[in-house]
Amino acid sequence: MDEIRKDVGSILQELEGRLVTEQNIKYLIHAKKSEANLTELLKYGLAYEAVQIKDQLPYCVRCNNHQFERFALLPAYQAIPSKYYCLECIQMGRMTQGMWLYHFPSNARERVASNQAYLSWPGTLSKEQARAAQALIDSLNNKSKPILVHAVTGAGKTEMIFPVINEVLMQGGRVGVASPRIDVCIELYPRFQEAFQTIDVVVLYGGMEEGYRYTPLVIATTHQLLRFKEAFDLLIVDEVDAYPYAGSDMLHYAVEQAVKKEGKRIYLTATPDEALEILIEDAALEVTTLPARYHGYPLPEPIFKWIGHWKQTIENQNKYSYLWRLLTSFLIIDGIKLVFMPNIKLAERLYAWLTNDFSTIRLACVHALDPQRKEKIAALRSGEYEGLIVTTILERGVTFSNCHVCIIGSESPMYSRAALVQMSGRVGRRADYPTGQLIFGHFGINQKMLQARQQIRQMNQLANEQGLITYE
Repeated sequence: MDEIRKDVGSILQELEGRLVTEQNIKYLIHAKKSEANLTELLKYGLAYEAVQIKDQLPYCVRCNNHQFERFALLPAYQAIPSKYYCLECIQMGRMTQGMWLYHFPSNARERVASNQAYLSWPGTLSKEQARAAQALIDSLNNKSKPILVHAVTGAGKTEMIFPVINEVLMQGGRVGVASPRIDVCIELYPRFQEAFQTIDVVVLYGGMEEGYRYTPLVIATTHQLLRFKEAFDLLIVDEVDAYPYAGSDMLHYAVEQAVKKEGKRIYLTATPDEALEILIEDAALEVTTLPARYHGYPLPEPIFKWIGHWKQTIENQNKYSYLWRLLTSFLIIDGIKLVFMPNIKLAERLYAWLTNDFSTIRLACVHALDPQRKEKIAALRSGEYEGLIVTTILERGVTFSNCHVCIIGSESPMYSRAALVQMSGRVGRRADYPTGQLIFGHFGINQKMLQARQQIRQMNQLANEQGLITYE
């Protein structure tokens, strides 16, 4: 009996701050090889009917969906009536009328403060990074407003948040770091493991190999936050303007629900969108701005190069074209080369052409539907590849040493101003390689290209005015 009680207590601790179904709990019991009884466990959870009817319309408790057109009906079967299910969050598992969700409040674990720092990162922050880091720590005293860190690409945002994470962990709190992009989460995971070596860290994303477990520090996609409720004392959302988080009411709701009532939210971005700018104007956000990279070099500015009808060139595999001339000179530059393409089909066709007619350079093609993209990125880092033909899946959150970027079809409507700035930001991020080639290959200059270049120039100008550019 005592062993069963221990098993129940152990599973309950794993479930702290979670919003889960019975199936999720069964999976956890099985994964932990526990003797805990499901019925016994459910007594400790707060139960919510997953899909409720309000004013004769369906409403999803997990994702806050109340748009009738975002529900569907399961057909009636024999004596079972038809039931609504939610389409908005279906990728996280179907929420159907008659199902139950269980919330296990974060009060079972005693909060123990520590006088010992958990941060084992051996690096040092620049003066500007240290200023921003202190602003984040100070902001913990103001729980009424989130704080936005607006820092240029390559400013060292990840290192800046280490001190505030350490502060909350020392107070016995729990920290979540979320991003809309799986690739960003995968990139962050080993960096946080290294920076907090005595803290257990878990990374959560769709298709992950590792199962969920309770940890004081969680890295997760914003979709995974739908399975948390009032779980985190501090929640940091990286790349807050990125798809699919930007413009998603569901994911904004997930972030708000995942933080404790007395918790704090921190947002990070290099490219605030219109929604964030409105919040800043309305003083609904605190803001701290870093217009320069930590190493003191200016942001690389793009060179515009006309490459003619580049789509036709790829279709015809024309080696007497401006595009071919540009790529054959770009791909022989020393270092890692990223060639961005506006969609998967064009990326694959360019890759096929280059590997057939320019086989001396070791290339790979990476996009959102590529099941091996994690392995290919790792192979690029290890030197197995010299470059990638890639879509905007890698526009953010990845850092390569000695990296150069060529954006093909930079006038494409598939590229936003923010995407152009973010892709540009892959160049010159490391102190040992602070510069590099940055090319916008185009069939005509458009407004978004000009706006992206202007934003980069404005940040460089602001950094110069503040005396933050120490090298040219």
